[in-house]
Amino acid sequence: MPTSPLAAAIDAYTRGRHSADGFYATELAPLRLMRVAGQTLPQYALYTPTLCLTVQGAKQAMLGDALFNYSAMEFLIVSVDLPILGRVTQASSEVPFLALILSLDIKLLQEVITQLDAGTEMSAADHAAHGVFVGQLDTQAADCLLRLMQLLDDPRGLAMLTPSIVRELYYWLLKGKQGQALRRLVAPDSHALRIAEAINLMQADVAATLGIERLASRAGMSASSFHAHFKSITSVTPLQYQKQLRLLQARRLLQARAANVSQAAYQVGYESASQFSREYARMFGTPPSREATAS
Repeated sequence: MPTSPLAAAIDAYTRGRHSADGFYATELAPLRLMRVAGQTLPQYALYTPTLCLTVQGAKQAMLGDALFNYSAMEFLIVSVDLPILGRVTQASSEVPFLALILSLDIKLLQEVITQLDAGTEMSAADHAAHGVFVGQLDTQAADCLLRLMQLLDDPRGLAMLTPSIVRELYYWLLKGKQGQALRRLVAPDSHALRIAEAINLMQADVAATLGIERLASRAGMSASSFHAHFKSITSVTPLQYQKQLRLLQARRLLQARAANVSQAAYQVGYESASQFSREYARMFGTPPSREATAS
């Protein structure tokens, strides 16, 4: 039995579409749904700027040493691309884990902030923030998401009404208890968005060796300031972040059978296949050779 109107809508949409647990694409490109009928093992994934809402059940996310638990009608907001270790902690076949994942439009968020905060400025000190936070979704924001769900079988209505509904959703998120945290992360000159510029440079070529000075320059910071803010926002150092990016890309290559172990190691920037195998197994809990065979 679904535990809320939004849970009922997601349950109805996902039930019977395919038998496997996992993600469901929808008619609205930025919106995905998730349905899982049991607890899962921890698994790494690269989270983009996203609102991740647990609608039914519970989930746990780990970023570095920080743990984030969010259960029914609680959300996780991710402001920059981050490798996060996540697992479903509460689910069953009778009451499955249900979630809604909505990609964030940072420019639209900034527009809404500008309208809300006209005439005020945020100090540089306010920009220091972690790149992830958890909050409780209020009734008005939940209603916006329910209306989006109800439009998925109405292509014309979806095209016409989605922009105004998403803008309203952002309004309620910014007016809510976590509104200031969201402002800090997406303010035009926030440390988070400046760090995101350096992350974009890393992602453009995961195999490239990028010095701290070049990354700091891309973020418009001194090397020492960049290192401190990068770790504050991502919970890891730039070097650790790049290693995680490389290993995630290698896993995608192996799972798609686009490369063997040695080829994957080389393509993501490793000179030693044995070092690659050790670090891959440490991150994912299984050697890359087994991943390639399983794929």
